[in-house]
Amino acid sequence: MDAVRVALLREVLAGTEWPSATRRFAGALRSSVAAHGGGLLLVGSPTYEPWHLAAHLVDEAAWSGTPELAPTLVRHAARPDDPAHLAVGLGRLEAARRGETLLVVTPTEPGAPLLERVHDARRAGATILALDAEASGGGDLHAMAHDGLSVPGDTDLDLDTVQHLVSAAAGENAAAAPRGRRGFRDRLSRLADHLTAPPPARW
Repeated sequence: MDAVRVALLREVLAGTEWPSATRRFAGALRSSVAAHGGGLLLVGSPTYEPWHLAAHLVDEAAWSGTPELAPTLVRHAARPDDPAHLAVGLGRLEAARRGETLLVVTPTEPGAPLLERVHDARRAGATILALDAEASGGGDLHAMAHDGLSVPGDTDLDLDTVQHLVSAAAGENAAAAPRGRRGFRDRLSRLADHLTAPPPARW
């Protein structure tokens, strides 16, 4: 989803909590990885793999000049013969340490095995972030997360759309350019916001 489409989506959602909620959560993600120079781990559930979010974060990392946003996708069914960027298994969570950030994205209840690994990562000092659907019953996940965002079932938004908003916001204003100049992606997004804004009221 490009900057113009994100701006249009934000316009549609104007007046709701979602533009600010996704920017707030994206800010927590960006602050966590920037503070430690990277180390972002991204994991889903056994039946939901957030590879689309991983790809968008890689793009945002490149466009915003913030390599720390590029995640390592941790997979439940990774195989040694998979391409390198798809071959990282759950054992990587056991190696999570202080200074790393673990983002858990799941539309369903995480399940005990994943929750145990997330708990161990937190005990080892990793920052835990949770992005899920409210119907996932992710109470335990949010209880151990440092920050979280849930998509309720009574909204027209789905988890995939919210991921687009979060990834786009994570790349905006990610780093101050020399002499306060904004990055190209940030300027494009702001221009799109301006072009799609309603005309000012005339009295």
